[in-house]
Amino acid sequence: MNDFLDPKNAKGMPDLADSALALDFLISVKTGIKNYAVAITETASPELRTALRNQLDAAIYLHGELSQLMMEKGWLFPSDLDKQFQIDMKSAQTAIDIAGLKLFPDNTNRLGTFATPDH
Repeated sequence: MNDFLDPKNAKGMPDLADSALALDFLISVKTGIKNYAVAITETASPELRTALRNQLDAAIYLHGELSQLMMEKGWLFPSDLDKQFQIDMKSAQTAIDIAGLKLFPDNTNRLGTFATPDH
């Protein structure tokens, strides 16, 4: 497989991209939950505390919805560590494989490719 721009060589890539984006989103939501919790403990204003609590509740709900979607798609197995480990190992190997791909030619000189006044 040398032509990585050919669509036939991208089999399964949309699913990999979807799962990676969902995981990144899930991690961001978890970070937001932690930040809201800390902010609630740091504020002295009852109004601000209420607003932050509402945002925290919304983030917790979003986490549940996103986790459920990922479990339905087979991208997340929070109660089966063996399956989750296998998925994580496959993801890591895929990242290593992608990093090892030769995506660009050795010679990137484009001299003569485009019409120029000097040549």
